[in-house]
Amino acid sequence: MNHLVVLPVLIPLLGAALSLFIEHRRYGPKVQRSVAWLSMAALAVVVALLFAQTSQGRISAYLLGDWPARLGIALVADGLAGWMLLTTLLLAIACLLYACTGWDRRAPHFHALFQFQLMGLNGAFLTGDIFNLFVFFEVLLIASYGLLLSGGRGLRMRIGLHYVVFNVTASTLFLIALGMLYAVLGSLNMAEISQRIVELPPSHLKLAKAALGLLLVVFCSKAALLPLYLWLPEAYARAPAAVAALFVIMTKVGLYAVLRVSSLWFDADAGAMSGYGSDWLLWAGIATLLVAALGALAATRLSVLVAYLVVVSAATLFIAFALGNAGTISAGLYYLPHSTFTAAALFLVADLIRRRRRRGGQHHDGEQTVLPGKTGTSLLFLVAAVAIAGLPPLAGFLAKAALLSAVPDAHTGVVWAAVLGSSLLVIIGLTRTGIRLFWHVPGDDDAVPEPESSEAPPRPFETAAASLLLAYVVAMAIFAAPLMRQTDAIAAQLLAPAQYLDDVRGTTPQVRQP
Repeated sequence: MNHLVVLPVLIPLLGAALSLFIEHRRYGPKVQRSVAWLSMAALAVVVALLFAQTSQGRISAYLLGDWPARLGIALVADGLAGWMLLTTLLLAIACLLYACTGWDRRAPHFHALFQFQLMGLNGAFLTGDIFNLFVFFEVLLIASYGLLLSGGRGLRMRIGLHYVVFNVTASTLFLIALGMLYAVLGSLNMAEISQRIVELPPSHLKLAKAALGLLLVVFCSKAALLPLYLWLPEAYARAPAAVAALFVIMTKVGLYAVLRVSSLWFDADAGAMSGYGSDWLLWAGIATLLVAALGALAATRLSVLVAYLVVVSAATLFIAFALGNAGTISAGLYYLPHSTFTAAALFLVADLIRRRRRRGGQHHDGEQTVLPGKTGTSLLFLVAAVAIAGLPPLAGFLAKAALLSAVPDAHTGVVWAAVLGSSLLVIIGLTRTGIRLFWHVPGDDDAVPEPESSEAPPRPFETAAASLLLAYVVAMAIFAAPLMRQTDAIAAQLLAPAQYLDDVRGTTPQVRQP
């Protein structure tokens, strides 16, 4: 149990290594899938234990190799980390289930890359060191490059290369920001940085602000904040369905990083750095929300519409976290898994629709063809659309209601207008898409061509994977009260970081200030 904190990183690493070992064709897909599910089962046990610990307010700090935190790798499990680990696990189960219906056989090294991405995600949520946050960012991004480009050609390859170039550039800026931060503060451990920011001499303040500002820009680029979101819609829309669904959590890593560093470094006790960047993040989040909602309204393909909805959810979370009080942070944390599961489910539903329709001899998910006949896919689309639009009685409505009720008086008008206005645009876009996909009947003079017959009906486990994600969403609405109590506790813990700092410093030998 003393080593429990490191296991969410270690288990996917071992699963990836074993997946590479059994990739030879003599083992076959059954063995590869068995290894993937065994790794997932072990990870589920560990994450459940960690979540049980952190939900009681416990914070566990772990030093790999017993090196001092300022020199080695420090992992810290608190309420926020446990919440993100559980969200990632539940999402990964559904994505793996969908991929194991056959797509994993068309993507070289799929299971190894899938495990490496889980390793990077879990490590990013657990690390207590800003440099190792960069390392885990790179692990998950490199795995995502392979997953996005596997089996791709033509347009997906070109868009995938844009995705790679953008993220490599952002990672380069991340590394530059880390160098500047170490130069001015002398440490990259998050708890140490929190202490040293308070003691920062005025002569170093401008350089520190430049380094921290660059760091926030990198995190915002990972989370697709305006104007750094242009890479996301086509990249996610062109990715294979199971991969796109897993990618939804990657934007949340950037949001997690913003929330983590803001609560530790820019709290009320940070002196001149108190509240650094919060106003800029709020207004950028509002602008992103409106632009992304317009993008969803203008989308002509369901997969592109869902990709813009990912940006909408990220912008909503930026607003919640930038406002910075316990109520908005708690509402944002409740909204985070809801929006993740719903967008992931819509990517799977979009794939089910695309594979049942053809145009010009190819599968297609645009609005120019109509899904023939009655299908359970329409019910999945309806539930997901209601959820992501924030309509009652599902968790999206509860989260947005909690957010709006906690908005400070100084920002009530603009935040209410942005959230409600964007929700209206999303509802219009989803309604139009649903009508075009399921209700529209082409007439004699209608330019919409009839769909060609398709030979790709949904497989049972594909429908089950999308249904599982939507079951999470329904469960979040049913158990809203205990879940919101948990997010309230996490928000309170973030806004009073003394326990986090004391627990980490208790394992960190103190050093004299330079």
